[in-house]
Formats: sequence, C-alpha cells, structure tokens
Amino acid sequence: METIKKLMFVASFFLGLGFLISCDQGFEELNTNPNALSEPVIENMFSYSIARATFSGGDVVVETLWCGAMMQYYTGLDNVEWTGDKYIEDITEHNARVWNQAYPTYIKNIQEVIQRVEGEPELTNLYAIARIWRVFVFHRMTDIYGDIPYSQANKGFYENKYKPEYDTQSAIYADMLNELDEAAQLLDPAKETFGSGDFIYNGDTAKWKRFANSMMLRLGMRLTKVDLAAAEEYVRKAISGGVMQSYGDIALLEHTDDASINHNGISNFWWVKEMAPSQEGTSRSKITKTFIDELKNNNDPRLPLYSTLWEGNADPSLLPQSSALEVQKGLPTGYDYSTIQEVIPGFGTEELKEFSELNLHRIAHRAAPTIFQSYAEVEFLLSEASLRGWSNTDAAIHYANGVTASMEMATLYPGDMSISETAINDYLTENPFPTGEGVEAQMERIHTEMWINLFNRSAIEAYSNWRRTGYPQLTPTNYNRNITGGTIPRRLIYPESEKIQNTEAYNAAIQRQGPDLYTTRVWWDAE
Repeated sequence: METIKKLMFVASFFLGLGFLISCDQGFEELNTNPNALSEPVIENMFSYSIARATFSGGDVVVETLWCGAMMQYYTGLDNVEWTGDKYIEDITEHNARVWNQAYPTYIKNIQEVIQRVEGEPELTNLYAIARIWRVFVFHRMTDIYGDIPYSQANKGFYENKYKPEYDTQSAIYADMLNELDEAAQLLDPAKETFGSGDFIYNGDTAKWKRFANSMMLRLGMRLTKVDLAAAEEYVRKAISGGVMQSYGDIALLEHTDDASINHNGISNFWWVKEMAPSQEGTSRSKITKTFIDELKNNNDPRLPLYSTLWEGNADPSLLPQSSALEVQKGLPTGYDYSTIQEVIPGFGTEELKEFSELNLHRIAHRAAPTIFQSYAEVEFLLSEASLRGWSNTDAAIHYANGVTASMEMATLYPGDMSISETAINDYLTENPFPTGEGVEAQMERIHTEMWINLFNRSAIEAYSNWRRTGYPQLTPTNYNRNITGGTIPRRLIYPESEKIQNTEAYNAAIQRQGPDLYTTRVWWDAE
C-alpha cells in the first residue's frame, strides 16, 4: 500500500506543478527547461515516468484499437475509430498518440533523471535503473514507428537540439542492447536505490538486473531476421547474465480501483468507453472470433479470466455462468454494422449481446496490474533459444514453464481466481510441445502461446513478436476501405506534426527507411 500511496502523491505532485504538456506541442516546446517552476525530486521524476508509461493517457488507443485489433484480440463495428482491425485511414490520428504522450512525459522525465545522476559515484544504481527503464520506453517507440528521435530526443534545454534527428532503428537497437549490458553490470546492492519511488521492484537491484537481461533476451530475439549473429550473441549474454527465474520477477505496476489517478488506464478505457456494463452488451467493442475460437478449441482454462458475456460484467455474481468456456462467442473481425450482414444475416443489436467481452472484473479490472514483461514471456523466448541451439536446456520444458507461468498469473488479478495445477496439466497434455514435428511446428506452438499470454497485457509486444515470427498465423481482413491492400500493417505512421515542425529530420528518415506508410517495414522486420 505504501507504493500505491506514493504513486497517488507523485501524480498529484506533477499535476500541481503543471508538468503535463499538451500532446500537440512540437519538440521545441517539449525541450524547454523542466525545472522552471521548482527543483524536481529525482525519485518522483522516476516514479512519474513509470506511472505515465502505463497508457494512462490518449496513447491507450494505440495499444487497443490499433495493435490489439491488428493482432485480432479485439474488434468493433465502428468504421471511424476502429481502424486497426480494418486497416483504414486514421482520420483522428490515433497512430500519433504514443508519440505525443511519450516524448513530453515519460521519456522527458527519464532523460532528466539520467542527466542529473550521471557521474555521481554514489548514485550508480539510480543511473543504471534509469537507463534500463529508458530502454523499455524507447524500444516500444521504435518498434511501433521504426526510425525515431533517440540520441537527440529531449535535449533542447541542455544542448539546444529543438529539431532532433531520427536515429536509424539499427543504431537504436545497438545502443539499447549495449545500455542493458552496461547498466546491468553497474547495479550494486550496497548502494542507494530509488527505494519506494521504484514502483516496479521497490529498489531490488537483483530484480532490476534480471529485468535488464530479460529485455536483452526480448530485444536480442528481435534481430533474428536481420542479424542472426548479433541475435545469438545477445541472447546468450542475457541467459548467462541471469533472466527472470520465477513469477516473483515479473516487471509490473500495481493499480487500485479507488482513485482515478491510479487505476489501470487500459481497463478504464474498456469500462468507460468500449465495454461499459451500462450498455448491456451493445457497446461497440468485443473479443474476436479468432481469439475466442483458439482458446475454446483447446479447452483453455484462461478463458474465464479473459472473457465473459455482458451479464457477468453488469453483475459479477453471474460470472460463473457468463464466463464459462462453452458460452463464449467471438465476433468476426474486419466488419462494420452493414458488412457484418455478409457473415451473420439479420445481425442487429440483440445479436450483438451474444458476443464475448473482456472480463471487467478479472483481467480488465481497474485494479489489474500493468505488465511490462512477464516471466511467462521469458520462458517462451528461452524455449525458442533452445530450438536455435543457443542454450543447452530443453525447449519443451521451457514451453511448459511458460504455459504454467501464464496460467498462474491469474492470481495477479482481482476476483480471487486461480487455475489449478490439475487444469494446467490437463491443458499441457492436450496441447503438448510438438516434439518431433519440426522447428516450424514448434515455433508456431511457442508463439501462439506467447500471443495468448500477451492478451490485454501488451498488444504492442504481441504485434512486434508477430511481425518477427509470423505467429500466430492470422488471416488479414479485407475491408472495402482498407489502405494496405488487405494486409496487416507493418508499422504506424509518424504524427502529422512531425512533417511540419521537424520537416528536415522527418524527410531524411523516410528517405532512408521508406515511405511513411503502414506497409513500410521497420528495420528488424525484414522480408
């Protein structure tokens, strides 16, 4: 509870200072002196960066209506805002929201922390932890957009760089991997940490080291299509350095349901806008047929954690019936209120009520934690590393560990739900690691499980992992107004403001990377 209280204090602190900067400002405005009003407390700035990186603002739309919809987790029949499942022109510029939230807030703050503690011998832990966190926020940005301002970002006040150049993604990845390597080695349990201002690990340097190496594992694997030697080097280095070992190593931020400044932003989006219980099943968002069918066909015990019919959201006492596996029904993706008639003749409001929604009292509860990286994900990546011969461990064991860890995560969520050991073992018996069926069948099983595990936890990471591996095998939609030729987008386009306010750097980036289109691949997503 001490962590929660401090989070509430920090949010109030920064709101009071007027630290929040409008989303539509350019880099010149974003790089003004952050200390103009008062001398900030370093621990609070770090806390604030973590809190704002949880999709607490408009950037929630990129996580849900874009990446979540492209990964066929969620769908909706609206043809204006529901752009990610139909690949249509984003007239409301949702694609820009992570960019417009990140640079003015959580990137700006973590850059400031690094600037203030660098070179202070007694503050090496603060320096190392801030560098690790900076990698997290930047890798999410570059994975979405490709080349981005990185080395010159948010350096207007210190270096007068108001129109930062875009670094190549290859250079960004090289630096991020080096940052993780160096920062992990700097951590010293005998020195000062952020303490209670560290909402993720409460100053536990051993866990921060495991998080750094686990991110190195994630980012090293991201290179498998473009630089196999570097991928192997960093995956091996991550494993030898020590990645997450258990459920207790999960990198997460806790939330509460009793304060608007500390609820889960993604969950609140579902509650208030997309799946409000007051809509009695007629709200515009549902879980897709793709996702529901995958779990139903495999008798997946996670399904009651993830989904329910609307009655369970309106009245949690009805959840045992409304979240039961056999009654779940996913909505076909890529349709609007008119074209849905092609697959469900006579579809109307009453029919809409029959389709599954996110379980607002479990995985989409306002007090559900934000997961930055899970132990389950690490085990799935270790399974792939074993397949590639980059580890002398057993891929099948890592696969089973990943599935088990994913199911055990049910206890992290409100509602006192747990999945029994018997249920986990039954699932693994019915869905075993396909030993002897070839590497592609094994990769498909691993990364389909990764996709299931990342549901409503990190659609952006699911999107990145899908682009790298091709799994799960998703059938693109082909809505009549799509602008990708009926293919799932490979990136999000840059904000319109960049063309106007940072024209030279923007033009250099697209000349180098390729046209600013949804179909242009980022560097690590080579064909």
